[in-house]
Amino acid sequence: MKFTWFNLMPWQDLPDDFREKHRSVWVDIDSRLFDPARAHHLYNEYMDLLEYSSTLGFDGIGVNEHHQNAYGIMPSPNIIAAGLARRTKDVGLVVLGNSIALYNPPVRVAEEMAMLDCISGGRLVAGFPVGTSMDTNYCYGQIPALTREKYNEAHDLIKRAWNEPDPFAFNGRYNKLRHVNIWPRPIQNPMPVHIPGGGSVETYDFCIDNTYSYSYLSFSGYIRAKALLQGYWDRVAERNAPDDSPYRAGFAQTICVADTDEEAERLYSEHVSYFYNRCLHVYGGFADAPGYRTIKTIQTGALSQYAPPLGGYGHLTWKDLTEQGHVIAGSPETVRQRMEDLIKGLRVGNIFCLLHVGNMPKDKCMYSTKLFAEKVMPKLRDMFPEYKDDNRFWCKPLSKQAVPGSLPNEQAIAAAVGGKD
Repeated sequence: MKFTWFNLMPWQDLPDDFREKHRSVWVDIDSRLFDPARAHHLYNEYMDLLEYSSTLGFDGIGVNEHHQNAYGIMPSPNIIAAGLARRTKDVGLVVLGNSIALYNPPVRVAEEMAMLDCISGGRLVAGFPVGTSMDTNYCYGQIPALTREKYNEAHDLIKRAWNEPDPFAFNGRYNKLRHVNIWPRPIQNPMPVHIPGGGSVETYDFCIDNTYSYSYLSFSGYIRAKALLQGYWDRVAERNAPDDSPYRAGFAQTICVADTDEEAERLYSEHVSYFYNRCLHVYGGFADAPGYRTIKTIQTGALSQYAPPLGGYGHLTWKDLTEQGHVIAGSPETVRQRMEDLIKGLRVGNIFCLLHVGNMPKDKCMYSTKLFAEKVMPKLRDMFPEYKDDNRFWCKPLSKQAVPGSLPNEQAIAAAVGGKD
């Protein structure tokens, strides 16, 4: 199993009456709710938590990209990952990812990800999400019906830029470049890539064709995700893929761990409520722009994970959220049992652990994270022993890496240049 500690970086200070007075947490949210001075401390707290988790045995630390929202204040995951690359070691940097249809030209993504791979010594796990309708269509103005076509062209350009050693010309519909010859180039070849999917069935074939791991990101929990992930595995079988390794798939799950089930509810219920009732308060008209989702996908019933359910989340209690699998919470043993059910039921080898929830303070998050890392994660490691050597979907760091901050002292400098003590 591969476990990634994943941070959405939500804004923690939305008012109690946010749902009543504001239409959406995304796209047209009131910018006066944002405080740059508060953000200074919040970004550093979130990066502290990512760095902390990297010391506890997680395989990766994860970041992602969203725009104009309080759900996740991370428009540039590459900036965060660059900071983490110098402050961590022996842990994958999982960038899920860059929304490549938004970049003009997409070689910018190829260059920045190559930089991250070089700075980190080959620790990058890349991700290419199509992007939510809110981000791509409403915030960045992409035409919904052309978003996936533009995405596919961007992907082809990035892959060629990484892999072709000689300069080449690229003559696409959306990108026309006479000279493509990126410097720097990534350490890893091939680069491991995870594709975050929100339910589009076309993404199944895209992952199979390119040997990418399909990662389903959902806040409705693993119980409701069963049908969609089963659809992916059915497609793997239909396509007669070379194998059905569980590392071909991943899932993001909100997790809260405490000493007992009762303590988990006492410590975390308010923060879970904040997330589901404020951070996921998305105006339904933004969740799926007409033309964003294909007819084929709509026919399967796979709609946006951000579209609010009938009646919203406000009526769901802690018991509802935990029993329905939206949140896995409780004692280490309770969490272990529920996670084992999830891993086996969905057949996923990659787990993106959402251990920070809503407006959870730093100390509670560290407490929950440490309990999961020490008392849950080790018991879930060997779920698929027959595939333990499948490393196609994970980073392959250099055996010898630079040590950040390893500067010589003044005496050593003087000696090296022939000076006197």
